[in-house]
Amino acid sequence: MRHVDYLIIGYGIAGATLAAELRGRNRTVLVLDTPQPDSASRVAAGLMNPVAGKRFALAWRADELLTAATQFYRAQEQRLGRPFFRALPIAKFFNSVQEQNALLARSADRPWQDFIDDDTAGELPPLPGVRPEFGGLLVRRGGFVLVEELLTALTAEGLAAGWLQHETFDWTALVAEPAGGGFRYADRVQARHVISCEGAATIQNPYFSWLPLTPNQGEVLSVGCAGLPTDTVLNKGAYVVPLGENRLRVGATYRWPPFAAGITAEARTELSQRLAELTDQPFRVLDQRAGVRPAVRDRKPLLGTHPERPGLHVFNGMGSKGVMFAPRLAQVMADWLENDVEPWPEVNIRRYLSLYAAGPAAK
Repeated sequence: MRHVDYLIIGYGIAGATLAAELRGRNRTVLVLDTPQPDSASRVAAGLMNPVAGKRFALAWRADELLTAATQFYRAQEQRLGRPFFRALPIAKFFNSVQEQNALLARSADRPWQDFIDDDTAGELPPLPGVRPEFGGLLVRRGGFVLVEELLTALTAEGLAAGWLQHETFDWTALVAEPAGGGFRYADRVQARHVISCEGAATIQNPYFSWLPLTPNQGEVLSVGCAGLPTDTVLNKGAYVVPLGENRLRVGATYRWPPFAAGITAEARTELSQRLAELTDQPFRVLDQRAGVRPAVRDRKPLLGTHPERPGLHVFNGMGSKGVMFAPRLAQVMADWLENDVEPWPEVNIRRYLSLYAAGPAAK
């Protein structure tokens, strides 16, 4: 029987950051993960953006989350000896005069001033290949993470060290030990805590399916284009992330259920049109991928403990900003597990207790 402090189910960006945080606190961890080449984490462009959505609102806890995320990814780069994070400004282009006036007025207020380059507000410097009809803003402290490359490196490390195993977890094989003695899994693993980091698959989890998680499909394109900036992320109806060697990542679409499995011609057309509206440069689509995000009703992640099983937890619902949210929230979750510090109210699953109806409990 293998004894660990934490059994983590799933190894996307949520599982990876939480496993790293707990292992950094000298806790024993076993991660069980089913490899999925088109998981949301591996498909995502890994954009870190202090701006949220079409309304150009400042992202929730932007300063705190960006600081922690940058520190985490830099630490992984140093430890693994490979680049994964690139800090780049984000050129946000306006779609109309009305939007220009509204967003310029908003960006003049604090705390916006910490994220907006005042020297370029409304009048971006010329960017090669870009058609900024109505001007734009340069957003500071942005960038992107090579999520797939990072997860591949971390997975290889975990497999070699034995704290990660490729295996499909069977929730029916999880047994609660008497008197709060933790959990036994398949008669071969004993764990004090079990943590679900399963992404969109949580809707099928017998213990946490009551949470308001709604899968959301996103598609992205890999594009070849030689004429666009290599040192700036572009954003006008779609993000355009420079990956190097004349390659770009363009995304992303948002589709709510029901949606088609896999990539669609509709998304390819939509994203190609968005890019064509931004640039006068020729481009060609090299690849297209689709993934399903674990989205939440209020757009805040889900952290906490099962209402009836003290050792059973969830760390999930990172949505489209997972690379930005996950490192700091992994610290929040670890503080809850190790030091009994309640998760922030905005992410604590207690906010949804009214939805809970007693379901199956570990045998």
